[in-house]
Amino acid sequence: MSHKAYKFRIYPNKDQQALIHQTHGHCRFVYNYFLERWNTSYEEEGKGLNRSIMSKMLTKLKKQDDTAWLRNVDSVALQASYENLIDAFKRFFQKQNKYPRFKSKKNPVQSYTTKNTNNNIAIVGNQMKLPKLGLVKFAKSRDIEGRILKATIKYNASGKFYVSVLCEVPDFELLPQTNQAVGIDLGITD
Repeated sequence: MSHKAYKFRIYPNKDQQALIHQTHGHCRFVYNYFLERWNTSYEEEGKGLNRSIMSKMLTKLKKQDDTAWLRNVDSVALQASYENLIDAFKRFFQKQNKYPRFKSKKNPVQSYTTKNTNNNIAIVGNQMKLPKLGLVKFAKSRDIEGRILKATIKYNASGKFYVSVLCEVPDFELLPQTNQAVGIDLGITD
């Protein structure tokens, strides 16, 4: 199986736009929070955080009164934030990237990623079903092939919203067998 991505423009209503911006902010908070915790853990103990520690810390964060607002957005998107941080550190230690930096609210492009669980990402006519957002109108320029794995919702400086959908597609299609032969003439020098 291989992966194929599709990018579409989406047209969320005012409530959906507010929830998208809120999710961007919450994911940025989670990323920066765990980057700070990683830095202090490395200074004190000489090692960073792992996936299970971050997962437990995120659950505790949601239960605290001062950060209970994290429950308002898609939980899978919050988990993807610390997964991105883990990937950033992995690439840093393999000398592929620089040390991870804190995310800024002033960045012109804001995005978050969510995974498809229990068909919470689907195409319904000319609308796309997304977690916590519900049905969102989108410009369906082509059909999506394969099984949807995840979606990334982006907002850029021009005020436009986009969704990139990652799908799993089979590597090749078997053609029907015919009893015909094909001849190729390559010439003398080949």
